[in-house]
Amino acid sequence: MHDTLANAGMSPKDVERAFRQEAQHVFAASPGGAFPPESLPEVAFAGRSNVGKSSLINALLGRKKLARISGTPGATRAVHFYDIGHRFCLVDLPGYGYAKLSKEESARIAGWVEAYLSSRRSLRLVCLLIDSRHGLKDHDRALLHHLAELGLEVQVVLTKADKLHPTQQKAIMAQMHDEMQKMPAIAGVTLTASEGLLGIEELQMRVMSATLS
Repeated sequence: MHDTLANAGMSPKDVERAFRQEAQHVFAASPGGAFPPESLPEVAFAGRSNVGKSSLINALLGRKKLARISGTPGATRAVHFYDIGHRFCLVDLPGYGYAKLSKEESARIAGWVEAYLSSRRSLRLVCLLIDSRHGLKDHDRALLHHLAELGLEVQVVLTKADKLHPTQQKAIMAQMHDEMQKMPAIAGVTLTASEGLLGIEELQMRVMSATLS
């Protein structure tokens, strides 16, 4: 990661400034519709409903309301594209595992996410968000195995770490590093909290490095 940034002549401050450039929501692809043309490197954010994808995107960008945060799990049904300074795109994927959606609706959304993941040549990295209080669930493991089959690189992002005691933070990180040995698709693990910005600079650097590769 650091070698890639250094080769591009980017310091941590340069990376931070890149994430503070003009950012705008440019496209919402609903199930059955078209995705936008591929022009910029993309980093996608996936995870269970209510894991904090929109909050994390806002924290990365130093914004409060760019990515819509809903109090209702499962509310995000489209694939949302955010153009960051015309350098790269962050892509917010619909959450999975929300029990109140019908099986038909869940399958339709899952098929749409699959269509995105399997077709985007501009996709450089998938950030798989995991609630640090609960660890990996069956849905997460299934997605990890599928991402490995697609040959996609995955950064596990542990969210809501501010809810944990430091000893619990160390324990979940140790657990995830053990998981990395079993799942080669996992390239790294970052412990984050949107409140307090824990791990945000590290994740910014990881995302930027992926978009430069």
